Formats: sequence, C-alpha cells, structure tokens
Amino acid sequence: MTALWIKSFHIISVITWFAAIFYLPRLFVYHAMTGDEDETGRERLKIMERKLYRGIMNPSAVVAVGLGIVLVIIQPFWLEQGWLHVKTLLVVGLVAYHLYCGRLLRAFAEDRNTHSHRWYRVFNELPVLVLIAVVLLVELKPWA
Repeated sequence: MTALWIKSFHIISVITWFAAIFYLPRLFVYHAMTGDEDETGRERLKIMERKLYRGIMNPSAVVAVGLGIVLVIIQPFWLEQGWLHVKTLLVVGLVAYHLYCGRLLRAFAEDRNTHSHRWYRVFNELPVLVLIAVVLLVELKPWA
C-alpha cells in the first residue's frame, strides 16, 4: 500500500472521528436539557451516546492515530519538521478530549451529570479550534 493510500484512509478516519467528536457533545447538550419527567428521552439519548462513542468514535480514533503513526514511520523526515510536533501535541489534546467525553458519557449513563447545557455548548466548540489548527499545519507546513 502506498503512502497516498494510507494518507487517504487516514483522512477518512479523521473525518469520521471529528464527526463523532462534534456530535457526541451535541447529544450531551440535549441530554442536559432533558427534564426529569422525560425518562424515555433520557434513556434514548444514553443509547445514542453509547453507540456513537463505542461504535464510531473509538474505532475511528484508533484508525486515525494508527495510520498517522504509520505515515510517520514510512516518511520519517517529517519528524524533523516543527509542524508535525505541533500537530502531534494537538492530537494528544484531542485524544484527551475524546477520553474526557467517555467520562462524561459514563456520568450521564449513571445519571450524575453536573454540567449545564450551556457548558456543553462551549465544550462542543473546542475541537473546532483543533481542527482548524491541524488542517492549517498539515497544508501550510510552517516550520518545515
């Protein structure tokens, strides 16, 4: 498999990962807005959140990070370029965000959420900043 094929599947998995990273906190917004009287709605959201996290978000994160590592292994000269170091730090931050989403998911599953829907709206915007920075780093390659 050539580097372009690996890069293509890396990009596809990154897009899938970001789609899930954008959608899960949006589900948290709706979940936080659900009142105590709507037990059915809360249970439906719990199922959606769990399936999104386990069925899409986790696998796409593993593939994205794994293929990113493969790309660096087959193109080791990237390790000498500053943009990759910054991108790697952003990806580590995104993995931390991903894992924190898992913690929030468990809190909702156990009916012990402590954040408001407004908090989740702000929380939902953080990966947008990472996405913008990563795309600019990869395309412009400053510090190459």
